[in-house]
Amino acid sequence: MYVITGASGHTGERAALKLLEAGKEVIVIGRSADRLAGLVAKGARAAIGDLSDAAFLTQTFKGATGVYALIPPNFGAADFRAYQNTLATALTTAIREAAVPYVVTLSSIGAHSPETGVVGGLYDFEQKLAAEVPNASVLHLRAGFFMQNFLGNIGLIKGMGINGGFPINGDIKTPIVHTNDIGDAVAKHLLALDFKGHSHVYAAGAEDLTMVEATTILGNAIGKPELPWVTFSYEDAYNGMLQVGIGASVAEGYIQFSRATNDGILLSDYARKAEYTTPTTLADFAKTEFAPAFEG
Repeated sequence: MYVITGASGHTGERAALKLLEAGKEVIVIGRSADRLAGLVAKGARAAIGDLSDAAFLTQTFKGATGVYALIPPNFGAADFRAYQNTLATALTTAIREAAVPYVVTLSSIGAHSPETGVVGGLYDFEQKLAAEVPNASVLHLRAGFFMQNFLGNIGLIKGMGINGGFPINGDIKTPIVHTNDIGDAVAKHLLALDFKGHSHVYAAGAEDLTMVEATTILGNAIGKPELPWVTFSYEDAYNGMLQVGIGASVAEGYIQFSRATNDGILLSDYARKAEYTTPTTLADFAKTEFAPAFEG
């Protein structure tokens, strides 16, 4: 039996579907039964509860061969890192108390360092698991920049004719990955149980791209081949996030994340390897998802 946290999200839903297709018993965790109904219709069992509730998680994790553990975003958190650590504590407690033998976590590029802003809480989570469940086999799936993040820039592209928003220098090569490929990697490792001890791998997409290169690919897909990437100042990016309703703590975390990227900290532990490469290209995403969303 497998338990998937964040099952109504992109990576959790995909992982659950792959496990169900393989004929496995799957429990999916979420806060809304309605959002899990599609997975339940395919054979999953729903567990409705909060990821901050260690007792609920412990009961749900009991008897599991493997757990996919993630910390969902919370853009309104008053203290984002404290929010991350609250969930990390509950998840770690449940994994320990339920004696879960195999765990895959959704981590991120940059989780090797505590100085990476919104990723810093994932560093904390990795360290907490290593300290408190040393006998479990834990694989941290350190994902690259999500392709789906670009969907949030459609309004900017339509309104100002530019791609940007992130204060990240346009010439830094970054792994860019589709969330489906992350979910597939989660399911693959949970089915194979091919990891021991505490380790990490990267989910790095098909290629590393600069934001300028990524913008050209997106622009070509929407008939705007000259679409420019504009690196916002840290101040402008921070104020822009506040204007769209992102909490100050989260906005500050994204600024620190961007500084870590520009200063070489975020990617200092990463180098592309064949086993980190996943199939979906940004051009695929731009044609099948980004362009229809832009035109819709």
